[in-house]
Amino acid sequence: MVNNILGGIAKDQRGQIRFVNDFDMTQVKRFYIIKNADTELVRGWRAHRMEQRWFYVLSGAFAVDLVKVDNWDNASPNLPIERHVLRAQENQILHVPVGYGTAFQAMEPDSELLVFADFGIENAVNDNYTWPKEYFVHRKD
Repeated sequence: MVNNILGGIAKDQRGQIRFVNDFDMTQVKRFYIIKNADTELVRGWRAHRMEQRWFYVLSGAFAVDLVKVDNWDNASPNLPIERHVLRAQENQILHVPVGYGTAFQAMEPDSELLVFADFGIENAVNDNYTWPKEYFVHRKD
């Protein structure tokens, strides 16, 4: 099940600390940061059968679209698309379990998306399913 893990922010005269204390990182093996070239670019669709991922916006905002893949050899293009909007100031992590495809787009210039994964990069060649960004058509807004 896709879920949001909520965090917060602590501010005082020294500055601020953003946190998501309820995020258990024991399964995380690696992380990477994505910064799209502009707000028009859509990255996706990419799915994983074995890897789960967690998304956290460091700056700006991202729209993250999800589909639950029904058939890994021939996914239906009519799967419902679930949209999540993540903003840096909301301090939340979106957990995407195995079996989902993702596509995402920066909503503000210079937005940065931090992605955590529970498999090392050596697994990527065995667990990488992609479709063109126009493949899934049934937006569930």
